[in-house]
Amino acid sequence: MTTNELTTRDFTEENEPFALFAEWLKEAEGSEINDPNAVAVATVDEHGMPNVRMVLLKGFDINGFVFYTNFESQKGRELLGQKKAAMVFHWKSLRRQVRIRGPVEVVSDAEADEYYASRPRGSRIGAWASKQSRPLESRFALEKAVAEYTARYPFGEIPRPPHWSGFRIRPVSIEFWHDRPFRLHDRVEFRRETPESPWDKVRMYP
Repeated sequence: MTTNELTTRDFTEENEPFALFAEWLKEAEGSEINDPNAVAVATVDEHGMPNVRMVLLKGFDINGFVFYTNFESQKGRELLGQKKAAMVFHWKSLRRQVRIRGPVEVVSDAEADEYYASRPRGSRIGAWASKQSRPLESRFALEKAVAEYTARYPFGEIPRPPHWSGFRIRPVSIEFWHDRPFRLHDRVEFRRETPESPWDKVRMYP
C-alpha cells in the first residue's frame, strides 16, 4: 500500500479520533522500520521548564493513552507533580503526525501488574535495578545492581516495584496532521473541555 493509497480517503471528515488513531497506528505498524508505537512525551517541572523524551505506547482506548515508567524518574516526578502532559507520534514512512494533550492519571494496580508480568524477565529485573534519572557512578554499579536483584529473584514471580507503574494521558486535544506538497498539509484537531466532554472538530490551516 502506498502513501497515496493511504490518503485517498479524506481523514479530516472523520468525527471520532480514537478510531482514526487506531487506523493510523495499524498502518504505521506495517510501514515503520522500528517501534511504530514510539512517542515523544513532554512534561514540565515545578518551575515550568519543559522536558521531552521518547517512550513506548503500551495501550490506548477511549479512556486515553498509556505508557509505563519509574515514578522516581524525572518524568515520573513531573507527571505526578503537574498531572498534565503532551505526546507526539511522528511516522516518517507515512508522513503523518498525531499530537495529544491532556491531564494525566496513574493506571490501576491491576493494569500495571498485568503489563509488568508480560515484560521479559530481564526488563522486570531492570525495573528494580535502575534508579532511573539519577546519577550513575559507573556501568559496573548498574550491572552489580542487576546481579543483586537477579539473585534475589532467581526463580518464579518477580513482584512489581512499588515505584513502577503506568500513566494514562486523558486527551482533551488530539490533532492529526498529514504532509501535502508545497507545505499545504491536511490538519484537523479534535477538542473538548474535559476528558468527559463531547468532541468538537476544527480543521486547521497548515
